[in-house]
Amino acid sequence: MSKYHNKKTTIDGRTFDSKAEADYYQELKLRLKAGEIKGFACQPKIELIPGFTKHGRKIRPMTYIADFEIHHNDGSIEYVDVKGVETEAFKLKRKLFDFLYRKERLTIVRR
Repeated sequence: MSKYHNKKTTIDGRTFDSKAEADYYQELKLRLKAGEIKGFACQPKIELIPGFTKHGRKIRPMTYIADFEIHHNDGSIEYVDVKGVETEAFKLKRKLFDFLYRKERLTIVRR
């Protein structure tokens, strides 16, 4: 059990960090089958700050990994994070995401 009391759940050979995230995955599968969405991906990695070198030291890029990336029928992309608790690190990464990716939407699903 994690510090946020989430229980890892496995569906279709994928292990999700929480039952709520696994349930949302099931909903996305149903929406895809019904034709409500064009497609979706799990755990997309989004670069917020590229890697760089400073004083000869390599600094790794800063990335944000959402829970899901949804491709809507109208061509828009939505990123979804299933959360119980918003950490300070998440709040910072969300601000960077909102600044850099103004056309994309980041939705927080609270369960």
